[in-house]
Amino acid sequence: MSNVRELRPKPPETEKITINLGYVDLGHVDLMVQEGFYSNRTDFIRTAVRNQLERHADVVRQSTARKSLDLGLRNYTREDLEAVQRAGETLHINVLGLASISQDVTPELARATIASVSVLGALHASPAVKAALADRIR
Repeated sequence: MSNVRELRPKPPETEKITINLGYVDLGHVDLMVQEGFYSNRTDFIRTAVRNQLERHADVVRQSTARKSLDLGLRNYTREDLEAVQRAGETLHINVLGLASISQDVTPELARATIASVSVLGALHASPAVKAALADRIR
């Protein structure tokens, strides 16, 4: 028996999306998988997305800087928001990646400290916090 316990569930590192492809494009993907170029459809699609992002890396870099976006994973804890509240300030959350608001953040604390939320990627927060910030999420 192990004494190791997970204190906080680890957030998923990926977000599931659904896409629609035409039959011919899907056939091409399946052919590439069948021929061994990719292990499965997901591997092909991830590779295609990464290639396109790399192709446009300069534009993404410039746009990220221009829009003052935090890049990657950004977690906002209850302690972070309480410190913002004590300072009499508010946050403008601008993230390209994953923005996460801790589960122990109350809707009242979120509304008092978060002026706006703009996330290109995914926002993880409790349903109550998302509802409290609904008019501030772009």
